[in-house]
Amino acid sequence: MHILSRRTPWLLLLCALGASAALAAARRPNILWITCEDTGPQLGCYGDTYAETPNLDRFAERSLRYRHVWSTAPVCAPARTAIISGAYPSRFGAEHMRSDVPMPPGTRMFPQFLRDAGYYCANNVKEDYNLIKPGQVWDDSSTRAHWRNRAPGQPFFAVVNFTTTHESQIRARPHELKHDPAKAPLPAYHPDTPEVRRDWAQYYDKVTEMDAQAGRVLRELEADGLANETIVFFYGDHGPGMPRGKRWPYNSGLQVPLIVHVPEAFRHLAPNEYSPGGWSDRLVGFVDLAPTVLSLAGVSPPAWMDGRAFMGPHAGPPARYLFGERGRMDERPDLVRSVRNERFVYVRQYQPHLPYGQHVSYMFLMPTARVWKQLYDEGKLSAPQTYFWEPKPAEELYDLATDPDEVRNLVNSPEHRAVLNELRAALRRHLQETRDLGFLPEGERARLAPGQSPTRIPETRSGYPMKRALAMADAASLGRPAALAKLQRGLRAQSSAERYWAAQGILMRGAPAIAASRNELRLALTDEAPSVRIVAAQALAQHGTEADREAALATLKSLVSPAVNGHAVAVEALNAVDALGAVAAPLHDFLRSMDRKAPGASSRIEEHVPRLLAHILGEPR
Repeated sequence: MHILSRRTPWLLLLCALGASAALAAARRPNILWITCEDTGPQLGCYGDTYAETPNLDRFAERSLRYRHVWSTAPVCAPARTAIISGAYPSRFGAEHMRSDVPMPPGTRMFPQFLRDAGYYCANNVKEDYNLIKPGQVWDDSSTRAHWRNRAPGQPFFAVVNFTTTHESQIRARPHELKHDPAKAPLPAYHPDTPEVRRDWAQYYDKVTEMDAQAGRVLRELEADGLANETIVFFYGDHGPGMPRGKRWPYNSGLQVPLIVHVPEAFRHLAPNEYSPGGWSDRLVGFVDLAPTVLSLAGVSPPAWMDGRAFMGPHAGPPARYLFGERGRMDERPDLVRSVRNERFVYVRQYQPHLPYGQHVSYMFLMPTARVWKQLYDEGKLSAPQTYFWEPKPAEELYDLATDPDEVRNLVNSPEHRAVLNELRAALRRHLQETRDLGFLPEGERARLAPGQSPTRIPETRSGYPMKRALAMADAASLGRPAALAKLQRGLRAQSSAERYWAAQGILMRGAPAIAASRNELRLALTDEAPSVRIVAAQALAQHGTEADREAALATLKSLVSPAVNGHAVAVEALNAVDALGAVAAPLHDFLRSMDRKAPGASSRIEEHVPRLLAHILGEPR
């Protein structure tokens, strides 16, 4: 008894400590996201000496910085789609800028899981998802949304988003510059002009303004006595809003800062490499954010999410690769996919006949875009500043260690053959595993699954056999002469996706291939799929006989009206008309007179057709 009585206080103490640890583990953290728009790692705490970001620099001193973070898509709507769903937008057919796609049955947006777990979810204020919300997602999503509106004692997940750094604010005038444009660091692909320097200096000014806003939110959290109970994330939604940053799935358009602070009370939820002021080399993509927040809240992420939690009890092993994607950018279709490891970036262009710098109306509001294109047209630029306005190589490989601006393509370098093959294979596996819907034209998605998630289109020879479509897209875009026979046969394939890429491949090869495929293309003018008819018509109008041209223009005339054909088909047809230039002039009177609205088109997409028509017809905007 005497021995037992001496041990009793220690046993009680151990029990108390165990109970305290169990209580801490049972407590759920608040989670705060401070986000901004169009902002890469141009911060002092990321080593940028031109940047002035004192608040975020101090925040980083007590937090963990991630070196390798990709936003999945280089423009806001698909990037935010990856965040809110935890899935690659192209898996759901939601990779275009912008669109309204139903979510697949059985899936939800991640705040809905948090609300089920008792969290108060506030979003202030931007949503901009390409997915239609499946019921109520937020407790409050408005300019009034705030963690202070929750019930007493309720844990919260809150987003505070700043638009200060958005592309539109870089070009807003008047603006008194704070950063010296003469000292602005210019990427190798941009020309050195006063306009370009001013835009970059104003971008850094806006980053400084955003830094002050982020500092106010952090002080507000402190004043509310919540700093020790809240895990805080800071990140941007994609790269800088400058041309060839925003909209392009290179590192320049996808890399963003990510800084995470975990207070001491919840340090057991932090990753193993966590240390105040430290760095993580883990590869993180935007698809990882949703499962990570769920993990921190004690919620097991659903199996259909593509991302991996990088914190909390449900954290998974690090990924070997990050993946990026570009689809239609506003009114301009395109299909680009990219992948990176710790050092190299591989970019796959599936429509290399299109220039990088297609005329996206919104992008051309930026002075940099206008002066850059003007100098190119005047023949005043040299490589690498010329590349953005020229046809694209089908494959690109860049070494970020020696070429951070990604201007020296290593695809043909023998010493880089192994990494090229590695990243090629990784991207191909990814496309197949996610059943990337980008290889099915947008118009076909609407035709084959009207009003439904395009994921419901079956994996059949007459539906969307993804692997066969990918093989045809490879044959089309890699430009090998021996593939022409396969492309001609492809125009008779059962699936419209294969027929579409077969027609695209013939179009990409120009006059000789079109002449050799005239009979097949004439037959394709009557294809059941409007997307196939459009490509065949563009090819025949461009390089066919006079009779071919007449039939092709009649086909396009029947497909350009959004009121008759819907938004997606009209956008595809009008891009073909635009590419034909003067050849399509006989259609201009009809274009001026036609109804420009698609029935049921949302405000997110209704501007695409008017923008295309303004460009084609030379109308002021």
